[in-house]
Amino acid sequence: MLCETVRSLPRGPEWIFEIKFDGFRIIASQPKEGGVVLWSRNQNSLNRKFFYIADALSFLPADTVLDGELVALDEQERPQFSLLQSFRSAADRVRYVAFDILRLRGRSLLQLPLMERKRILKREVEGRAPQVLISEFSEGSAAAMLRQVRERRLEGLIGKRKEGVYEPGERSGAWVKHRINQGQEFVAGGYIPGTHGIEALLVGFYRGKDLLYVVSLRAGFTAESREKIFTRIRKLVTPACPFANLPQENSRSRWGGEGMTSEKMKRCVWAKPGLVVQVEFVEWTGDTHLRHARFAGIREDKKAKDVVKES
Repeated sequence: MLCETVRSLPRGPEWIFEIKFDGFRIIASQPKEGGVVLWSRNQNSLNRKFFYIADALSFLPADTVLDGELVALDEQERPQFSLLQSFRSAADRVRYVAFDILRLRGRSLLQLPLMERKRILKREVEGRAPQVLISEFSEGSAAAMLRQVRERRLEGLIGKRKEGVYEPGERSGAWVKHRINQGQEFVAGGYIPGTHGIEALLVGFYRGKDLLYVVSLRAGFTAESREKIFTRIRKLVTPACPFANLPQENSRSRWGGEGMTSEKMKRCVWAKPGLVVQVEFVEWTGDTHLRHARFAGIREDKKAKDVVKES
């Protein structure tokens, strides 16, 4: 089930509010036979990378499915997406935060009201393993929670209808998200060659069927992350530019080299849209580019076609 992005959170007793975690959205499934599988939104198993979380969830009854977020906590217990990139060295900080239960011992719970699913989730999961947490929620004021989110420098809030059923794959408005910080995922559509494989990563978002270029990312990379991205993106190289809005001959924007003219495009290596990355930035510019953008990490849980402009 997906969240609809909103500029302001809804009000009323029919809503609850949860912290928006900065991590990987994960479906945890305990099949009838075999061990727990951690599924990303693009239906890839993350068991190899996060085997210790799969092991921690082994208490789940057979034929049970959870929905949640894989996060890495810093010293202040705040989720930090960049820590998930170092999933081996940061293993002691990684947690699975469960916020819903979709199936229990072979019984589908999708049509139960959210609050009933929450009650079952707490009964079955709370306190069973130190690496597995329950997402806390508030039935009070969204404004009060927003103040706490800002004070703790968290990503934002999720609002959910108490009586809502679970709608797999749907963005119905029964779940909404409101970001505090500026950041979201983008699709890589090419790169400019350089040290450790890339000098800059060219990214954008989908509007309908069109992939729209927004920025050439140069900041936020380490030597290790450049090499990791280069290893991924060189497998997607294609001769055709995937961005529908290039070239941009008349753009004079001075932030991040966004003015991608036909002359600058001669340096670019194009890629099929398959690699999704997290980007932090200060703000959108008037011509739908990003100001002071920096790379934050590779997203393992997002499909490229689902990446749209969120703010």
